Amino acid sequence: MTEVVICSFCFSTAVALAFLQSRFRTRMVFLARLQKLMLSQFARNHDEDDELSLPFSERVIKPLLAMASQAMARFLPAKNRDKLQQMLQFAGNPGNLQAHEFQALQFAVIILLSFGGWGFAFLMHKGLLIQLLLLLMGGICGVLSGKYYLTARIRTRQEAIQKELPEVLDLLTVSVDAGLGFDSAVSRVVEKSTGVLSEELRKTLKEIQMGKSRRQALKDLGERTGVEDLLTFIGSMIQADQLGVSISKVIRTQAQQIRQKKRQRVEEKAMKTPIKMLIPLVLFIFPTIFIVLLGPALINIMKTFTGM
Repeated sequence: MTEVVICSFCFSTAVALAFLQSRFRTRMVFLARLQKLMLSQFARNHDEDDELSLPFSERVIKPLLAMASQAMARFLPAKNRDKLQQMLQFAGNPGNLQAHEFQALQFAVIILLSFGGWGFAFLMHKGLLIQLLLLLMGGICGVLSGKYYLTARIRTRQEAIQKELPEVLDLLTVSVDAGLGFDSAVSRVVEKSTGVLSEELRKTLKEIQMGKSRRQALKDLGERTGVEDLLTFIGSMIQADQLGVSISKVIRTQAQQIRQKKRQRVEEKAMKTPIKMLIPLVLFIFPTIFIVLLGPALINIMKTFTGM
């Protein structure tokens, strides 16, 4: 009797649950779709808010620059593009710009300066010749500004790498002599030092950790910097890796040679200093000395002759 009651209760409960599910199934499906729609709308609004929170350069200037660069990439020769891309690598990839993007930005600067010069002359009511002259001068300044910017950035960056290289090699020598491997020594140098060379070594270390061979990673380091001393060190390290030579001896030898080259460059600059000082001496200091010394004598001579 008890079993019959239990079976009846279970059957009635199942029938009741099936009835309730069939009754509220449509409403549950509707609520699920409504919740999904609200979540998608919230995600869309969140993406729009994130996009609007970006700076003006990210939202407007970069998309316009990308469109213009795609159009100019067709007209930029491959040889010039490769050379410009190499210069951008030497400069540290400012703004993560590619060669055609930098070319488009430079073209925009040329147009801005050209029409700025023409507009200034037009507002000042200058003649047509002056307007054309300022238009041409603005274009020339736009062309030279891009080259000067890249050249100055490359020179500053390479000088910083040359200045940091001896200290970095000393740290590498100490770390390798302490028993660390080359990769571990580079990691220790990256932790203990700061600067341009430290950032480049951090990139090289990440490339090695991601699976790139040590030789290729070092070659890429040399191609990104273009510093002669660093290229010499990288060549010695690759050769030592191929021949199985002790790395510590190679690093110590390279550190001594680089310090010697640094001393020679300082001596060379010191030897050039007297020659560079001739220009301000001749143009500014000597005329002043002549005026101070010979001025009173010339005045007395003029008085004497005028008195006669």
